[in-house]
Amino acid sequence: MQTIRTLEALRSGIAALRDGGASIALVPTMGALHAGHLALIEAAKRPGRKVVASIFVNPTQFGPNEDLSRYPRRESADARMLADAGCDLLWLPPVEVMYPTGFATKISVSGVSEGLDGVSRPGHFDGVATVVAKLFNQVRPDIALFGEKDFQQLAVIRQMVADLDFGIEIQGVPTQRDDDGLALSSRNIYLDDAQRAAAVALPRALGVAAKAIARGDAADDALASAREALIGAGFVVDYLELVDALTLTPGTDPERARRLVAAAKIGATRLIDNLAVPPRDHA
Repeated sequence: MQTIRTLEALRSGIAALRDGGASIALVPTMGALHAGHLALIEAAKRPGRKVVASIFVNPTQFGPNEDLSRYPRRESADARMLADAGCDLLWLPPVEVMYPTGFATKISVSGVSEGLDGVSRPGHFDGVATVVAKLFNQVRPDIALFGEKDFQQLAVIRQMVADLDFGIEIQGVPTQRDDDGLALSSRNIYLDDAQRAAAVALPRALGVAAKAIARGDAADDALASAREALIGAGFVVDYLELVDALTLTPGTDPERARRLVAAAKIGATRLIDNLAVPPRDHA
């Protein structure tokens, strides 16, 4: 696996990977890799395709009171994991390459970015859209893969790609979970033992609510019960909503695919998760 830190070397490296007709799959990450990231690499690997991963802890998607300074960074270990997983090239740009002096452009995606984390984390999705657009222009992939755990992020990127004619296929990869159901996240390392044990209440509450809504129970009642379960487990709930899986607007139509989405803090650690609620079955 090549590890590249300059744009000139990246362009040469991508050209070499494409030599012979290979296509390029990009897996953007912020490092602190875990099995969820490796599932993205595995999904990206196909005959005739080369896999590029990027690691960049993007400062523009962190708010002033968020965890940029303590976000886990373990470059050498991450590089070994990617190499062992079969990644072909690691793009590891420094901040000054991504945001050189005088950088003045911002991409803002309306609609899907405005609720949920868009309310809780103002400016977050502008930072995400801008850095992902830069990565797309730098790597020029044919396909890019993102985890469904960050469901709103996935929606924002799909909207941006469609609106700006990137011509890149965006593939969502199902959320990877620990044996007890907790979604894998780089931030899980912040949890102490008691918090980690309690954190499983998040996927469990979503699971119970999703089943209740799917069988026709009132969504408001299911959400209220889920919120109570989370508070009882020690969470402070940021949001817990049922949304349309495409528009992320309130999911009031049972004929459409919907998603239960949640963000909640346990201790100082903010966790997000989501589960699908299938459309009504008329069989």
